[in-house]
Amino acid sequence: MARRPPRRAGPTTHPGPRGVRPVPGSPPLPATPPRSLNPTVFIGSAVLILAFVLFGALAPGVAGSAFAALQGWITAELGWFYLLAVAVFLLFVVYLAISRHGRVRLGPNHSEPEFSYGSWFAMLFSAGMGIGLVFFGVAEPVTHFMLPPEGEPASIAAARAAMRLSYFHWGLHAWAIYAVIGLALAYFSFRHGLPLTVRSALYPLVGERIHGPIGHAVDIFAVIGTMFGVATSLGFGALQVNAGLSHVLGVPVGFGTQLALIAGITALATLSVATGLDKGIKFLSNANLVMAAALMVFVFVVGPTTFLLRTFVQNLGGYIDQFALRTFHMYAYDPNDWLGDWTLFYWGWWIAWSPFVGMFIARISRGRTIREFVLGVLLVPTGFTFAWMTVFGDSALWLHLSGTTEAVSQAVRSDITLALFVFLEQYPLATLSSWLAMVLIVTFFITSADSAALVVSTITAGGRSEVPLWQRLFWAIGSGVIAAVLLASGEGLRALQTAAIASALPFAVVMLLICHGLLRGLQREGLRHDALAQSLPPRQGGSWQRQLQGILSHPGQAEVRRFLEDVAAPALRAVAEELRGRGLSAALDMREGRLRLVSMPGAPEEFHYGIRSRRYAMPSFSYFESGPEQGQREHYWRAEVFLEDGSQDYDVMGLTRDELIQDVLAQYDRHFQYLHAVRSV
Repeated sequence: MARRPPRRAGPTTHPGPRGVRPVPGSPPLPATPPRSLNPTVFIGSAVLILAFVLFGALAPGVAGSAFAALQGWITAELGWFYLLAVAVFLLFVVYLAISRHGRVRLGPNHSEPEFSYGSWFAMLFSAGMGIGLVFFGVAEPVTHFMLPPEGEPASIAAARAAMRLSYFHWGLHAWAIYAVIGLALAYFSFRHGLPLTVRSALYPLVGERIHGPIGHAVDIFAVIGTMFGVATSLGFGALQVNAGLSHVLGVPVGFGTQLALIAGITALATLSVATGLDKGIKFLSNANLVMAAALMVFVFVVGPTTFLLRTFVQNLGGYIDQFALRTFHMYAYDPNDWLGDWTLFYWGWWIAWSPFVGMFIARISRGRTIREFVLGVLLVPTGFTFAWMTVFGDSALWLHLSGTTEAVSQAVRSDITLALFVFLEQYPLATLSSWLAMVLIVTFFITSADSAALVVSTITAGGRSEVPLWQRLFWAIGSGVIAAVLLASGEGLRALQTAAIASALPFAVVMLLICHGLLRGLQREGLRHDALAQSLPPRQGGSWQRQLQGILSHPGQAEVRRFLEDVAAPALRAVAEELRGRGLSAALDMREGRLRLVSMPGAPEEFHYGIRSRRYAMPSFSYFESGPEQGQREHYWRAEVFLEDGSQDYDVMGLTRDELIQDVLAQYDRHFQYLHAVRSV
């Protein structure tokens, strides 16, 4: 039976045995330009979301009752699944970081990160949980303090437990969920050339069927989860800004005001959408981080500074001490509503956000190693989050425990959305800090809606990064509409919580499959590297003086081009002709400064061997060379070998035709050893 040709993902890709893969550093083979829209995913997700919107808008009372019933059922029947799944996600990404797979780069071997650490961390923080931290930084610790799941309320023990619980909900587990999706998307897209959509992570499990109904269903789940997860955050933001305006200016609290806020801020988000990733989101993310840090430092300085330093150390110890217990704690012997209202809500919220945040951090993490990715995504945002929770949460607890005031505790009991503003009122410059907090919420709102629109547009466009503006505007506005409908149901926070938990349920199953697929992909790559790591055969012919000259020389661009034209091209052409003479398909692609031999395209035996001229800065030891031009040149060139996963970091400049053919055959032999190893497992 004839093998169906693999689908193409874009003009820079070509078909391969493990999907649509690029040959890093090589020119593209001809391909059919992708459509800017996957109609099945776009229409399917839009129709389902529209059905929900109409249900909530036309029957808000019925919708509110349905939300409450659904959350109760999920908590009672499937709470164990959420806790177990999140534990698996955390263990999985930690294993990848400490294993041999941690050295694998998210992109070709020669790729480098696009963003600095500072910008990378800022975008991670802003996209991940910015609005949530501002909303819950004071409210959650005080709530656990006043209404603990177990123990005496408003006690010293309750204060310790409140901070441990807050750390647990906002710590490593949340970022492990994001890391799973981000890793899978970055690995399969940037390293293997598959489309930047969630379906690509399942390629090792279902193969080409990711382009059919299975892949469409996975992407639809991802779109729905993303839209509801982001709408949950936008709803929280609208509630809190409304509360802040009411507290500072006396603006009435109600759905009308919240709807106006959602409409206004969504409009600002649509303006940011048009500026793109490098301008709008990056700028706002850096601004968010600066404003959040300024607000946190202000509270730290004017608040109980020494107490906060001491509690940070103790809270960290308590988090580590009860890490395993809390990870699997179900309250099985003393059931209560607390687990569903808090832990399961958070786990559902993070899972619902994971397609959005995961794809976003994948897009900004190209070129980083898996180990670097995991450590950065898990530790840096978590450290900032712990500092935030300590400064705001412990400062609020200190006001109560020290007898200074119970205003914050009373505000949390009466209206949780007011907690931050009543808290800031206890310190100097209350009006200024309250306005700064509201601006921070709005900018987080904008970056969330903007980033979500970017990610959902990418998914519904089949992984294409450049999509028409109308698609991004459609999804940016859609997130605001969903948030408005959730608030209109009359259940407020309950509706937001239920939307997060319920929309995450199907995608949690998909994420477990993604873990399995990513592990299989990395295991296959490990087998391939083992095959390629065998020692190269010694070069034949030539004197040792010629080999030494090759080591010490630093040729110019013209010399490398002559080598490619006079030696490399005839050598690769001879190999291609020999392969065709043996009944195998082979093609030589020649461009300026690069060559590429492709054998058996589209078959499991597909093989690539490329040579590319690459420029490097002249090293300090270049004085070994002599000549009048040596002191004038700032760069030299190498003729590097490129395989499927990028540069192999060795130079063939100076080899003879026969020596170069021997190198091609050696790599070809290793390729078949890898295929044999894969088929044997």
